[in-house]
Amino acid sequence: AASEGERLVDLDEALAGAGVTDILTELDSELIGLAPVKRRVREIADFLLIERLRSSVGLQTQAPTLHMSFTGSPGTGKTTVALRMGKILHRLGYVRKGHLVVAARDDLVGQYVGHTAPKTKEAIKRAMGGVLFIDEAYSLYRPESERDYGLEAVAILLQAMEDYRNDLVVIFAGYRDRMETFFISNPGLRSRIAHHIDFPDYTFEELVSIGELMVRQQGYFFDAGAREAFREYLALRREQPLFANARSVRNAIDRIKLRQAARLIAAGGKIPAEELMRIDAADIRQSRVFADQSGREGGPAA
Repeated sequence: AASEGERLVDLDEALAGAGVTDILTELDSELIGLAPVKRRVREIADFLLIERLRSSVGLQTQAPTLHMSFTGSPGTGKTTVALRMGKILHRLGYVRKGHLVVAARDDLVGQYVGHTAPKTKEAIKRAMGGVLFIDEAYSLYRPESERDYGLEAVAILLQAMEDYRNDLVVIFAGYRDRMETFFISNPGLRSRIAHHIDFPDYTFEELVSIGELMVRQQGYFFDAGAREAFREYLALRREQPLFANARSVRNAIDRIKLRQAARLIAAGGKIPAEELMRIDAADIRQSRVFADQSGREGGPAA
């Protein structure tokens, strides 16, 4: 209990007033699995809220370092989490806008002398007040090329991360092992990153749930045969090259919808409206993944 005259801080009121709970709830509903990632995001949000409260009552604080590293395979939700992180930072007052700008090597690195600086600075300018998400960031470091300008982009990013640390958050993302090599190449880069978050690959059952959720969200449904066919499809597809977790699941569903539409139009006639929503097993089993389980001829199976 507080002693007489002691200042009280209402944590529940502060949390409600910050408006981050709904963002965290959205993240839970949008992304299946990823429990350690969600837990880390919540911890960061809690820490930043406490820092803001400390400042409001006159306690010693210092501007927190907010730059981050997201490591993991493609399709594990890194961009989605970055988008939500930008909104959290905005709600808590750490950035002015909270928007997300996604950039890759081609958006930052030029092909000749004097071309890289303006490209990188333009990306930084667009991201000011929000989050600059650099996908496959390790591609900025190419030690095998003597005339590569990627390190120039990194140097400019490092300076911006320091100069605009109160209104710009940079998130570097990519495969775990390649990102480690990238950070080793520039010790100054690692020292400016406060939060390293690893995104695990989805389990098989999580991928099935992701697919079923995507189908429902788009106004379709699997019948019993299609549900079993989809499980068989995923079991085969995830063992093939270039599998990208939820991204590959989304692409597969897009192709399934194309085949469903072709089946319906080819059959013609009058059909119940429900048939516009139903996905048949045949819509899935036409995929080349069933005919070519190696998936190597002509690239990844569709």
